[in-house]
Amino acid sequence: MQFRDEYRDGPQARRFADAIARITTRPWTLMEVCGGQTHAIVRFGIDALLPPQIDLVHGPGCPVCVTPVEYIDKAIEIAERPEVILCSFGDMLRVPGTRGDLLAAKSRGADVRIVYSPLDAIQLARVEPARQIVFFAVGFETTAPANAMAAYQARREGIGNFSVLVSHVLVPPAMRSLLDEPTNRIQGFLAAGHVCTIMGYEEYEPIALLHRVPIVVTGFEPLDILEGIYLCIRQLEEGRAVVENQYSRSVRREGNRAAQAMMQEVFRVIPRRWRGIGDIADSGLALAAAYAGQDAECRFGSVHTGDDRRSACISGLVLRGECKPPDCPAFGIRCTPERPLGVTMVSSEGACAAYYRYRRLRGTAAGGAV
Repeated sequence: MQFRDEYRDGPQARRFADAIARITTRPWTLMEVCGGQTHAIVRFGIDALLPPQIDLVHGPGCPVCVTPVEYIDKAIEIAERPEVILCSFGDMLRVPGTRGDLLAAKSRGADVRIVYSPLDAIQLARVEPARQIVFFAVGFETTAPANAMAAYQARREGIGNFSVLVSHVLVPPAMRSLLDEPTNRIQGFLAAGHVCTIMGYEEYEPIALLHRVPIVVTGFEPLDILEGIYLCIRQLEEGRAVVENQYSRSVRREGNRAAQAMMQEVFRVIPRRWRGIGDIADSGLALAAAYAGQDAECRFGSVHTGDDRRSACISGLVLRGECKPPDCPAFGIRCTPERPLGVTMVSSEGACAAYYRYRRLRGTAAGGAV
């Protein structure tokens, strides 16, 4: 019997939690790799419902948080050119570089605009032919198809004043990198449902096999997460390590082939530096050679970049699952959303922002109820 069918009726959250407790016989450490899942866990106190042997740690699931500082610096330097209008999603404006953030650049006179789709930036390029329109493209595989479509559309229409500054990252290489760390203690993963909606989960299967870790593709609602945890713990207790799909209402094994085809047309895979983690092979996307005319890095040349080390901030340890936000002595005191020391407090999907919003008054690492 499928778990979701067995617990379809009644007070589901408690029954899910009781079922997890019944099958748990030893300590296990699971990592979710999705900022939306992190916020749901913290907001609804999902970890407080679990038996104490289960430790949920928060991985690099926030794409804003892992955007390398050099790309923030590049975006700022490009934005400050008088001929440029730089377009970005709103959550990128307060991510710190070495010279402040895009919001500060805007206050100094840079033309920085918030858009809700890369196609908004394309339309701006059509109506502002005398300006250079640059779209700052960040995110995991989830947002890559739409951003690829913008570059494809600009090339097809011959829109010469539009370019893209690309800082996309790929999730599976980051998971492999974390598992290869000597200090790794991750025994199972909850994989991000929205990423797998695009990419499917075929590429996770070799990771589960090689590293002997169960991976459960999981949705974002509290009951999704509880079921994902149940499926992961059940595998661990039974000595299995395969990929399971809890989020079957949205995810297919092969993913969205049309979206993948658009990504393969426009992007190429490159090494990428992840903020707080370091360099990871084959973990980034850049524009393919055929799209050099839409590449902001080619158009504007190299720019000065700096160092992202911040001595008072442990966001790198948080992103690697080695610490939790309350472990930081600056958390909620010297580091707040109004005056953040690190990106995990800036982004709406960051783990520190989640703990600050939902748990700072409790002063505990767990609490609340579903």
